Amino acid sequence: MSIRAPPVLSVSPVRGMLDEKFSVEVKNLPPGVPVTLHSLHHSEDKDYWEAYGHYVSDHTGKVTVSEDLSYGGTFTGKEAMGLVWSLRPVPGSRSGLRLRKKDVCSPMELLVSLYRGHAVEGFVEQTPLASVLTERWHMAPGVQRIEIREDTLRGTLFIPPGVGPFPGMLDMWGGGGGLLEYRAALLASHGFVSLALDYVGLTHMHSEELELKYFERAFNIIAEHPKVMADRVGILGLSLGTTVALYIASYSKAVNPRCCVCVSGSHLHRMGQSFSSTQPKMTDFAHRIRFDEQNRMAWKPLALPLIPDPSEKMDVGRINCPVLLINGEDDQNWPTVESAEDIAQIMRAAGKEHLLSTLTYPGAGHLIEPPYSPHFRGSNFILKSTKEKVVLLWGGETKPHSDAQEDSWRKILAFLSLHLYPMAQAKL
Repeated sequence: MSIRAPPVLSVSPVRGMLDEKFSVEVKNLPPGVPVTLHSLHHSEDKDYWEAYGHYVSDHTGKVTVSEDLSYGGTFTGKEAMGLVWSLRPVPGSRSGLRLRKKDVCSPMELLVSLYRGHAVEGFVEQTPLASVLTERWHMAPGVQRIEIREDTLRGTLFIPPGVGPFPGMLDMWGGGGGLLEYRAALLASHGFVSLALDYVGLTHMHSEELELKYFERAFNIIAEHPKVMADRVGILGLSLGTTVALYIASYSKAVNPRCCVCVSGSHLHRMGQSFSSTQPKMTDFAHRIRFDEQNRMAWKPLALPLIPDPSEKMDVGRINCPVLLINGEDDQNWPTVESAEDIAQIMRAAGKEHLLSTLTYPGAGHLIEPPYSPHFRGSNFILKSTKEKVVLLWGGETKPHSDAQEDSWRKILAFLSLHLYPMAQAKL
């Protein structure tokens, strides 16, 4: 009597970059049997995240995630990376969680396991048929990480391997503050000297003038680095970081960004005010804040009335570099699509429309991050003014939002290569 070999689960590459696809395959199953492929991640915040898909082995006893349909679970259909982008907190977890990598010098570990049948819960209590531990990295081998602490400036510089010179990028996140490094580490892994900059809520910056000097100083740290092409430094911002990027491109006399990538942000900014402070007129519209059925706070209605008011926005018609705007149509945090339309009108009136490219994604929300990052329709947020913890509504639906992250990242890299690498041949 023949004895069937145990099923074999493989993940390839078992160690790879976060924005790199992997292949998940199962062999040696009986034909036509239901199985569940499950991924588990233990975060740096000590929370557990999981994703899973339901599959049926083919006539040869094989399951290939990139080619076979998932019939249920946290994702459905042919989704090569569904075991990553559909990660969600396991049942019973704390509310309002958001998954973000803090230590880019260590990998994101993901345990991929195979279970009998189409399971939907109780994975911890079951014994898997097979498991593989895979590593996803934000920082490629050879990338240097250098902490920047120059007087009051705080950031982290990432330098690609090789002699260079390389183009440079100033990387700025949003109003939540803190020093976030994972996107800058990925940019360096793609050949850009990148500075992740902390800027929100720093006590030494009490005015717009001081802030602009801070940003210009950060920009010049990149431009003056011996491995950087000084005239080929761009800016990437998300949310409030986009507002800062547009402000630098519009008003700085000391630095000249070669291009700007602006994700989920706007040109709303009252001149003379600190970027970290609440704009006074916004308090007039606080009654417009809306809450969804889960009591998550939507800021978009609050800011919408500001767009027609010239005193509440910067003159982006002054911009002289290429700009890529990336927004989600279901952004519930800020009127980014409406802002993009107004930005286009202002630049068109100034004869600068040729500098503007816009990507707008149906079903995507505010937090458009690097590819395969889990989607969060809402998450905890600390209000800087009151230190109150609320749950902000970011928007987006998981599948279209994840598609937007994958597509936009590819186009961001193409845009940066086109404008920052000499003689680059790249297409959006």
